[in-house]
Amino acid sequence: MSASAPDAAVPPLSLHTYVEGDATIVQCTGKLIAGHTGILRDEVKRLIPQSKKIVLDLTNLTQMDSLGLGTVVSLYVSAKTSGTTLVLINLSPRVRDLFRITKVGSIFEDYAEHIIRTP
Repeated sequence: MSASAPDAAVPPLSLHTYVEGDATIVQCTGKLIAGHTGILRDEVKRLIPQSKKIVLDLTNLTQMDSLGLGTVVSLYVSAKTSGTTLVLINLSPRVRDLFRITKVGSIFEDYAEHIIRTP
């Protein structure tokens, strides 16, 4: 007899993408961790050629590890190279601390006051 975890059917990371005004919003839910970063990477890379502004809404992101952080930074570089603006909103205190501790937050500093807000 096998026992399954109560949240076994819930994917570690799910995305909801929609357009609002001049921006494409990618709402992230779950964990941006090793083994699941490709979901976000593939979705945002698909959007870059057709969007001038992409907003990652991290309201429902419960966890991010170093690979998740590296994915966000890589997407930022890809977007910037293509002339697309990538911004982050609604970082949880834990995710904000990860950005601060690793000094990655300085990459997004230009937007911090205006677009990074807590839930």
